[in-house]
Amino acid sequence: MPDNRARYVATILQAFILGAVTYYGVKWLMDAMDPTKKNRLAAQKQAQKLLKKIGIEGVKLSEYELTVAADIVDPLILPITWKDIGGLRETIEEIKESVIFPIQQKDIFKNSTLLSAPKGVLLHGPPGCGKTMIAKATAKEAGCRFINLQVSSLTDKWYGESQKLAAAVFSLAVKLQPCIIFIDEIDSFLRMRDKSDHEATAMMKAQFMSLWDGLMTDSTCQVVVMGATNRPQDVDKAILRRMPCSFHVGLPDAEQRKDILKIILKKEKLNDDVDLDKLATLTEGYSGSGLKEICRVAAMSCVRDYVKKKNNPQMQDSIQDENGQPHIRPIEMDDLLLALEKCKPSATLQR
Repeated sequence: MPDNRARYVATILQAFILGAVTYYGVKWLMDAMDPTKKNRLAAQKQAQKLLKKIGIEGVKLSEYELTVAADIVDPLILPITWKDIGGLRETIEEIKESVIFPIQQKDIFKNSTLLSAPKGVLLHGPPGCGKTMIAKATAKEAGCRFINLQVSSLTDKWYGESQKLAAAVFSLAVKLQPCIIFIDEIDSFLRMRDKSDHEATAMMKAQFMSLWDGLMTDSTCQVVVMGATNRPQDVDKAILRRMPCSFHVGLPDAEQRKDILKIILKKEKLNDDVDLDKLATLTEGYSGSGLKEICRVAAMSCVRDYVKKKNNPQMQDSIQDENGQPHIRPIEMDDLLLALEKCKPSATLQR
């Protein structure tokens, strides 16, 4: 009898040891074969450094939250302010009233579910009109942490991991609140669902919307999901319902184009013949980014002239100022008009 008992104990120990060795062996093999592990660990280390830099310490984060935390942007180092956005005064004022003020003055609205900050904001309009700039300026103005969510950070080859990463986005945002989750080109991620969607993609979208609903039921939660898109008609209707605050950021008119040109050229040397009113009239159909490209091409004309003179031994004196420093001539109106001929408006390119 004692021999049988010893045999049973030995068998159980052998089975336990074999199971443990098999489990850890398979786990080690899967980790060794995982091509994303190295990048994931690097992202987690980067996230830890970033969190420490922006003063977030003592907050325990899971492995998945650390992966998402690599997309956090410190609002204090964002180079965008309202002064850098031209021609969108009305949109900016509406965002200040409906989004920023309820976040900054939360004590005033704590007893109201109607006046709290919206949990979803959609910015839509043609490309290059300042939607991303508005989102970043909103985060900086409101003093919110800014998660510039990359859709690629939510994808994983292992089944079920994408849902865990989607859950980590919201749990991380709640820990960092006030926080803005920004999704650029939201139509590519949360587009209309149909039968052709992959099962994993459909489950991730459902998980994302379910967690989003959790934010909407908590009036004290200061997490806002902002999305930007050129194609609002492609965004899922269930997502649009969760984004009650919608702003159209369209192509600027003549007066708005003049304001944008002033901002772009405020630090550049301009010749006296530069007429911004005329240039604003001639640039109908151009977006903010299109206007910036015109100014960049015009500035390059000045640099091109400088290089030509520098390579000409007879013109060496003309490329230096009175202090002997390199001298690049101011931007002239002809430079801007020539650049205008080279750069086509975005509205024309989309046809």
